[in-house]
Amino acid sequence: MNQIKPWLTVYGLNLLGALLILAIGLWVSKLISNLVRRLMTTRNLDPTLVSFCGTLVYATLVTFVAIAALGRLGVQTTSLIAIIGAAGLAVGLALQNSLSNFAAGIMMIVLRPFKAEDFIEGAGVIGTVELVHIFNTRLKTPDNRTILVPNAKLLNDNIINYTERGTRRMDLVIGVSYDDDIRQVKQILQNIIAEDSRFLKDPEPVVGLNTFGDSSLNFVMRPWVNVPEYWPTYFDTMEKIKLRFDEAGISIPYPQRDVHIIEKPAVTD
Repeated sequence: MNQIKPWLTVYGLNLLGALLILAIGLWVSKLISNLVRRLMTTRNLDPTLVSFCGTLVYATLVTFVAIAALGRLGVQTTSLIAIIGAAGLAVGLALQNSLSNFAAGIMMIVLRPFKAEDFIEGAGVIGTVELVHIFNTRLKTPDNRTILVPNAKLLNDNIINYTERGTRRMDLVIGVSYDDDIRQVKQILQNIIAEDSRFLKDPEPVVGLNTFGDSSLNFVMRPWVNVPEYWPTYFDTMEKIKLRFDEAGISIPYPQRDVHIIEKPAVTD
């Protein structure tokens, strides 16, 4: 017993210290994890990101607490830390693409270049944003297909957000014949804009002769509409232009070329 008492005293105190470190560390880790979740929730970040980051913070802190507790027991933690670091490096290399998508997902959720229900174009696709995940973004195309775009690919490309500003300009180029009255053409296009209440008064719409083409005089028509009404207004406007031009006898020419045949005189001996 005389030989066991010193051993119990030393190792008992170490064991008690390790248990205290473990208990307090777990409590503090949970506290910090919940604090991180609350802070991210108050910033209206994506719930998936909030859950993932909270879990990641908790797991990281628990790892440090476990290492500290083992160190208190006299375990050599240097080699353990080296093993954990090597394993982390190997996992990082194996999941390089996934980690880049994860980092890009966090950047998009924090910077918010777009949000759910925005109509965007990027990474070679176009559609309405349904959900921004940690590793990819889900889009719904106008023909009701679902596209999952890797976040890294989307973030590294140009992103066009058609919804963010609420309004959108309709850019139309209308070609007419050189024989038509350009004043009449301009008046018809202005009347089409004035008669449709979906076109906005501010910014002021623009109608004008733009270029002298090879086969036509090209007018531009640039009215503004609200984003949800863009495509219905676009289709109706294109139909009205054709019908009004037919009524007024204005032609929309197709590309033409004049071919001149030059006959060489016959060569006589």
